Amino acid sequence: MEQRKLKIRDLTMRDGQQSLFATRMPQSSIDRLLPLYENADFYIMEVWGGAVPDSVMRYLDESPWDRLRKVSEAMKGRSLLSALSRGRNLFGYVPYPDTVLEGFYAEAIKNGLNVMRIFDALNDLDNVKESIRMINELGGIPDGAVCYTVDPKEEEPKGFFSKLFGKKPEKIFTDEYFVEKAKAMEAYGAKIITLKDMAGLVNPSRIATIMPKLKRALSVPVDFHTHCTPGYGLASSLMAMIHGVDILDTNIWWFGGGSAAPALELIYVFAGKLGIEVEVNMEAVSKIRKELRTVREELHDFDLVKNMPMDFDPLTDTLPADVDALFDKAIAAAKADNEDELLDACHAIEDYFGFPKPNLLVKEAEVPGGMYSNMVAQLKALQAEDVLDDAMRLIPKVRRDAGLVPLVTPTSQIVGSQAVSLALDRKKGNPDYSNKSNQFISLVKGEYGHTPVAVDPQFRAQITGDPQEKAYDVSKYRKPENPELPEFGGVKLASNDEEYLLLELLPSVANTFLKRRRAEEWEKVNAATKAEAVEEAAAKEPEEPITGEVLVAPMGGRVLSVSVKPGDKVKAGQLLLVYEAMKMENEVEAEKDAVVKRIFVEPDDVVGTEAVLIEFE
Repeated sequence: MEQRKLKIRDLTMRDGQQSLFATRMPQSSIDRLLPLYENADFYIMEVWGGAVPDSVMRYLDESPWDRLRKVSEAMKGRSLLSALSRGRNLFGYVPYPDTVLEGFYAEAIKNGLNVMRIFDALNDLDNVKESIRMINELGGIPDGAVCYTVDPKEEEPKGFFSKLFGKKPEKIFTDEYFVEKAKAMEAYGAKIITLKDMAGLVNPSRIATIMPKLKRALSVPVDFHTHCTPGYGLASSLMAMIHGVDILDTNIWWFGGGSAAPALELIYVFAGKLGIEVEVNMEAVSKIRKELRTVREELHDFDLVKNMPMDFDPLTDTLPADVDALFDKAIAAAKADNEDELLDACHAIEDYFGFPKPNLLVKEAEVPGGMYSNMVAQLKALQAEDVLDDAMRLIPKVRRDAGLVPLVTPTSQIVGSQAVSLALDRKKGNPDYSNKSNQFISLVKGEYGHTPVAVDPQFRAQITGDPQEKAYDVSKYRKPENPELPEFGGVKLASNDEEYLLLELLPSVANTFLKRRRAEEWEKVNAATKAEAVEEAAAKEPEEPITGEVLVAPMGGRVLSVSVKPGDKVKAGQLLLVYEAMKMENEVEAEKDAVVKRIFVEPDDVVGTEAVLIEFE
C-alpha cells in the first residue's frame, strides 16, 4: 500500500502569530529568510494578501508589490506562492466591480503569484464566483475557502417555563452547510477547497464528522486552515490528518502555536507516528527555524506572549519517554474520537514545549485570535484597555444583531470595532449603538452581501434609517482621482499602474504611502527648499489659547477628510470630518448649530483620544 502523503502550506511570512508578527516583519527580515526557504519544498507558501498589502504600507512604509516580486524571484518556482483575497472585497473594506478585481489579479499573477485563496466573510457565493472564474482565466489556481464558524451561544432563558418550553433556535452552521458551500465553489471552478477556521473554533470531534464529508463530496484537494488560540488547533489538525486532509496549513516553530496555526514540527512528529510522509525538506526547515528565532526576537515589541517555546528539532532531538507517550496517547484518543483525552494530551504536549495556553476569553467569545490581538494592540494605543473584557463579551450580541456573520476579515474588524464602541457607549451611559462605523452601517444595510441569517428590519432601520436590505451597487463605483501634487513639482500621486491599483483598493493608506514616495523623490532634488520651509515654520507665532467650545476625538485614530473650514456656519447634524479608528471609518457631525473658528487637524493627521479637532466661536 502506497504511503499517504501530506502537503504543507507554510503561513509563516503571511500569518505569523495571526498576522501580528507577519504584518510587522520588514522586508529586510524576509530577505534573510528567503534563501533558506528555496530548498524547503513547501507545496505552497502563503506570502501575500490578507492584511499584507495594507499593513506593509501602513506599518512598514514598504511596497506590497516589491514584497511579492522579491519572494517570487528568490523562490524560483520551487514552491507555489499564495495570497489571501476577500473575493468581491479583495483586500479592502468595500465591494469592487469586476474590472478592479481582474486588474488586481492580473497584476498579482504577473508579479509571481500562483494560488489565490478566495473567501467571502459572509460565505455569500455570489461574492466569490467571479473571482474564481477570473483566476482560472488568468492562469492562476483558485482556492475556494469556506469560512468556518459556529452558532453563537444563546443567553440562558429566564424563568422556569421559559427554560421548559422555550423554543431553541435552529442551527445554521451544520456540516451540510459547509459541504454545500464547498461543492458550489468546486462547481464554479475552484481547484483547491479550504476549510478556513479563522477563529480556531472547530473542535476535533467536529473535524471527525466534517472532513470525511468534504472528502466524499469533492474531487479537488482539501486544505485545512486553523489557529490554536482557543486550544483546539493542534488536536483538530491531528484529527484532520487521520481523516484524510490533503493539505495542512502550519507555521514554523517560533511563529506557530498560540494565536497562529500549529507548529509544523509537532505535525511532523504526529505524521511520523501515523506513517504519513510530510512533503517538506525538514533539514531546510531547521535552517529557517534558526534564523526565524532571531526575527522573532527583533519583533519583541509586537509579541503578545513574550515567552518563546523551548527549541526543538524533530530531526535531531529525542523526546523524553513520557512526552513521546503523549503523542501516542493523542493519536489513540483521536482514532477513538475521545475528544477530552485528545485535548488533554495535545495541551500537555504544548505545555511541555512552552507554547501559550488556550485563551479561554477568546474561546468563550468565539472570535479569531487576530481580531483579539488587534483589539488588544489598538486599545492599548488608545489607552482604553479597561473596556477590553466588556467588548469581548459584547461580540456575540453584535454578531447576532448583524445577521450572524462569520468573524473573518473584514467582518471580524467591523464587529470587533463595533463591540468596542458599544462597550464605550455603555461606559459613558449612552444608548447602545450611539456610535456606529460606516462599515457597520454598510454591513447591516446589506452592502457586503447576504448575511447567513436575515437582519431584523427594525434593527436595520435603527442603524441605517431604512428597514429594507440594499445591496452595494458596483455601477456607482468611481475610480479614485490620481491628482497632480503641486507641492512635489506637479507629479501624479500614483506613478504607474500598480501604484494606482493600490490607490483603488486601499485609498486611505495608499494615499499616505504614495505621498511619502513622491515626497522622497522631491526631497532628493529640493533639499534647500525643505530647509527654508522648516525655518519658516519655526518662526511662526504661537497659536492663541482655545476659548470656544471644541469638538474632541471620541477615539484615537487618523483623520481622513475635513468637510468644513474656518468661518463656516454649520447646522446640527452636518458632517464635519471623517476619521479612521481601528481600521473603521467614523463620520463626526455637528451636535448643534455653530460657527467654525479654528480647525486643528488636516487629512492624514494621527490624533489621540480626546484630542481637540475643531474650535467653534
